[in-house]
Amino acid sequence: MMRIKAGIEKIPGGMMVVPLFLGALLNTLAPDTATYFGGFTGAMLTGTSAILAVFFFCVGATIDVKQSGYIAKKGMTLLVGKVVFAALLGYGAALFLPADGIQSGLFAGLSVLVIIAAFNETNGGLYTALMTKLGRTEDAAAFPFISIESGPFFTMIILGVGGLATFPWQTIVSTLIPFAVGMIIGNIDKEMRSFLGQAVPVLIPFFALALGFGLDFGMIVRSGFMGILMGVAVVFLSGGVLYLMDRYITGSDGVAGVAASSTAGAAVAVPFIIAELNPQFAPVAESATAIIATSVLVTALLTPVLTMWIAKVQIKRGIPQRKIQKGSSINHSDQAKITS
Repeated sequence: MMRIKAGIEKIPGGMMVVPLFLGALLNTLAPDTATYFGGFTGAMLTGTSAILAVFFFCVGATIDVKQSGYIAKKGMTLLVGKVVFAALLGYGAALFLPADGIQSGLFAGLSVLVIIAAFNETNGGLYTALMTKLGRTEDAAAFPFISIESGPFFTMIILGVGGLATFPWQTIVSTLIPFAVGMIIGNIDKEMRSFLGQAVPVLIPFFALALGFGLDFGMIVRSGFMGILMGVAVVFLSGGVLYLMDRYITGSDGVAGVAASSTAGAAVAVPFIIAELNPQFAPVAESATAIIATSVLVTALLTPVLTMWIAKVQIKRGIPQRKIQKGSSINHSDQAKITS
């Protein structure tokens, strides 16, 4: 029996990256596939918006609004830190980059949209896996707050507040409605939360395939350098900022902050959605999608390595993972295994 799932998951972010690349390959070799077959086949290859709407609805259902004080503080710190830092980078880049991004040369594809989208979202699954592996159940419980970053909402807010784009209020609200309704249902009924939450990982390869079918494989290859550079920047720049915030705002050792230094797979969909809502971003949507896809892969490789290294360093330095009250703290006994 072939173990397809296990094989795909050996690749970092495989359930996102592999279908995306297969979709791009299909579009490169047979670009008329969707229109030739039409029907369900065509809908599966081109129905990105519908699939994403269901995805964000189900993600919303996983959010538990009843969280302990520490968990809420941790989650909000990482959420606000990631979004604000992405905004500052985007506003700074807007002073130097052309509106339609860099079109040629080594940095081809670099745009304000790709910077904000790549830095704006955290790979929640990767974060949770790292915190669980380190025995940090409370830190792992901050996942719902990180999930709020999913989708184009914060990217739209950043672009709008910075005067980089305008979106009708109905457009902004429309991106929130599926997420908000899902969150309401999930908090009213825990069984619905569990039921809908199971669909989140299942939907990822489907919207990744549809996104990939909107790309040209040549663009993905050409964006390789820029995507790698973006991934490295996301890990070390946002990782450094979130480390400091986690260290000095939540009173932790900063490890969770580093674990949040990644690009979410859902961020790959953001340029496509933004371009549909505001055509001024259409010229950079394809290159931005390719760059972000590469960043997802790079951060999925680098973030775990950096997180485990920081955890070991903090243990050797005797820095506690969490202060309970003045004069006492939670020690590193749950993490001792990583020093071996």
